[in-house]
Amino acid sequence: MNPTLYIVSTPIGNYEDITLRALKVLKEVDFIICEEFKEAKRLLSHYNINKELFALNEHNEKDVSVELLQKIKEGKKVALISDCGTPLFSDPGYLLVQLCIESKIEIIPVPGANSLLPALVGSGFKLNKFYYAGWLSQKKELRKKELYQLKSIKELIVLMETPYRLKLILNDIVNVFGEKIKIALAFNLTLPTEKFFRGNASDILKVVEKENLKGEFVIIIDNRN
Repeated sequence: MNPTLYIVSTPIGNYEDITLRALKVLKEVDFIICEEFKEAKRLLSHYNINKELFALNEHNEKDVSVELLQKIKEGKKVALISDCGTPLFSDPGYLLVQLCIESKIEIIPVPGANSLLPALVGSGFKLNKFYYAGWLSQKKELRKKELYQLKSIKELIVLMETPYRLKLILNDIVNVFGEKIKIALAFNLTLPTEKFFRGNASDILKVVEKENLKGEFVIIIDNRN
């Protein structure tokens, strides 16, 4: 058998978003590489899939990638998943993929759920092109410096952050881009609590503070004017 690494996208919140192809691959592979055992076991249990798991995360990536490569070289068909969404998108796994490419192992992406495209298409902004800025610095001064640099980019700017920094980053956006800058906030995408907030950054900040919103989110800044 030819060794193969499948990069399998999994739901970001709603388990009904798994694709038929992803389910087929997860059921047929020899083993699954996951980010964290707890999240992976919960996901696979939901679909009644029982596979041997190997953890690959930011803490062990350098040490484990070579070991996993050797297992794949034995002719195994293997799936790589992250805690949610599309693997390698700000998640570990890059080193393993590079090693597999160097070893002439076939890499097959299995597309599916992610937070980026739903946030964009639900934003209400015209989507000719956009600039993906990803995660900003955790340190306040560095984060503001990064935002000032982004201010010079006259495009739709996409930011992603951890739930507990929603108010902080919105406040920074107001201070750097101004109160009237138009933004879209995609909150808890695919979940029953999913919401879109569209309008001036200062108005959305007030809503977030009033409702004390805490959850996964994507922010899109319309900096084209």
